[in-house]
Amino acid sequence: MKEWISGRNPVYECLRSGRRHFFRLLLAEGIEKSAIIENILDSAHKRKLTAEKAGKNLLNSMVENHQGVALQVSAYPYALLDDIFNQADKRREALFMLLLDQVQDPQNVGSLVRSAEVFGAHGILLPPSRAAGITPAVVHASSGASELLLVAQGNLVQAIEAVKERGAWVIGLDMDNSSTPLEQANLSGPLALVVGSEGGGLRRLVREKCDLLSHIPMKGRVNSLNAAVAGSIALYSAFLQR
Repeated sequence: MKEWISGRNPVYECLRSGRRHFFRLLLAEGIEKSAIIENILDSAHKRKLTAEKAGKNLLNSMVENHQGVALQVSAYPYALLDDIFNQADKRREALFMLLLDQVQDPQNVGSLVRSAEVFGAHGILLPPSRAAGITPAVVHASSGASELLLVAQGNLVQAIEAVKERGAWVIGLDMDNSSTPLEQANLSGPLALVVGSEGGGLRRLVREKCDLLSHIPMKGRVNSLNAAVAGSIALYSAFLQR
């Protein structure tokens, strides 16, 4: 299966990471040369890929938000949960990962992938159904971070059990103020943060499997945070403690 990745940073990170097969690289005719374009061309040369000129109308008909660049690639290479565990071992760090419970908006998933990569998570696990996978839209929303971070797919409850067997603490983000405030939670050891879906939050069985439910205290009149914002705050809080 082939797909098109668009946007300068996503294309560059995809080429740089080298985790996919590459088929075609399209550059808009008359595109202004810049540092990122030069980096894309250098990375493409290393992959023995020649850039093709394309009219902007063609690019517009193929992909959105292309910024004059599009890359045809193979399907996203999902990792295994064990690969994420091995990544933590390789870095000699306590496990730090993110589990997403049926988050469906590609923008939210992309933002969470980007935050997880920036704040040092070893990987992310997504459910195989009723959730956004790593689509081109998610790659674009993550600014290419999905090409650098290990992302696995699997049953969330089974993954939580496997994480616990590794001695990690599983903390689910919850909107209920009766749960533990995030700043009081110990986020410094082996850890898996769980973010629920945009509408329903954490599913009942997932909630029951968590070691702790934690909320982000808020002062304003809006009574909830976007899933991506809440998850990013939790990832940053863990980054600070770690």
